Amino acid sequence: MRYGTADWVLAGLSGLALAILIGALFAILGPVAVEGVPRIDAGFLSEAPSSDLVGGGIWPAIFGTMLLTLLMTIAVVPIGVATGIYLSEYATRTGVLAKMVRAAVHNLAGVPSIVFGLFGLGFFVLFIGRGLDSAIYGDDGGPPVWGQPAVIWSALTLAVLTLPVVIVTTEEALRAVPHDLRLASMGLGATRFQTIWRVVLPNATGGILTGVVLAVSRGAGEVAPIIFTGAANFLPYLPTDLRDMYMHLGYHVFALSTQSPNVDLARPTLFATVAVLLALTFALNLIAIVLRIRTRSKTYA
Repeated sequence: MRYGTADWVLAGLSGLALAILIGALFAILGPVAVEGVPRIDAGFLSEAPSSDLVGGGIWPAIFGTMLLTLLMTIAVVPIGVATGIYLSEYATRTGVLAKMVRAAVHNLAGVPSIVFGLFGLGFFVLFIGRGLDSAIYGDDGGPPVWGQPAVIWSALTLAVLTLPVVIVTTEEALRAVPHDLRLASMGLGATRFQTIWRVVLPNATGGILTGVVLAVSRGAGEVAPIIFTGAANFLPYLPTDLRDMYMHLGYHVFALSTQSPNVDLARPTLFATVAVLLALTFALNLIAIVLRIRTRSKTYA
C-alpha cells in the first residue's frame, strides 16, 4: 500500500496532536507526582485537617466525597435509566411528551455547573428543605433542620446535573440492541415488559454502565454546585446524618489554594489532595470498566 503526501501530512498532524496531549498530561500530573505523592502517608489519609489547612490529613474530605458520590449515584441511576427506557422503548419519536423530555435533557446538558448550584440552593435547600421544616416542625422560628445546606441536597443537585448523561447513554445503548431480538422475543409470546427486562436490558448493560461511569466521574469532581448546597472548607468530623455538612476533596483543593494563610506552605498538602482525588476518580472508573467488561463477556458468552 502506497502512502501519498496527504497521508503523511495527516499522520504527522495526528502524531503532533498525540504528543501535545501526552505533554499536557505530564505537565498536569508531573507536579502532582513530584510534590504531592511524598506527602501521602497513613496519617494523611486517616487524620482530620488542621485549622490552618496546612497540617493534618484529609480523611473527612475523602469520606465526604465517597458519601456524596454514593448518594448521587443512588439518586440518578434509577431515574436516568427509567427515563432512557421510556424514550427508547415506549415513547414515539414524534410524541409531544418525548420531544419535551429530549429538549429538556439537551438543555440541561448545556447549563453551567454553577447554575446547578444556585438551583440546588433555591429549590432543594430553600424550597424543599424549608417546606419540610414548616410541615414537620411548624413556623416556630427555630433553627432550620432540613432547610440548610446538607449532603443530601448536594447529592440531589449533582444527580440533576449528571442526569442528562445517564439518560442519553441509556437511550443510545438500548437503541443499539438489534430490533430483531425484540421481534423474536415477542414472537415467542413475551410481553413488552418481559422483552425489555430479559432481552433488551441484558444486551444494553455495557452501554448503560458507560453512562453511569461518565456520570460518577463528572459528579465526583464537580465543585461549583456543592459550594452552595452543603460543602464546608473546614469540618474536622465526619457527617453522620443526611442533614450534615461535609468536606469534599475538590472543594478542599479550592480552599487550600485560596484560603490557606500560607499558600506556599500548603503546596504539598494541596498537590497530595489532588493526587488522592485523581486516584479516587481513576479507581471509580476502573471498577466500572471492569464491571462493564465482565457484563459484556457474560452477555456474549
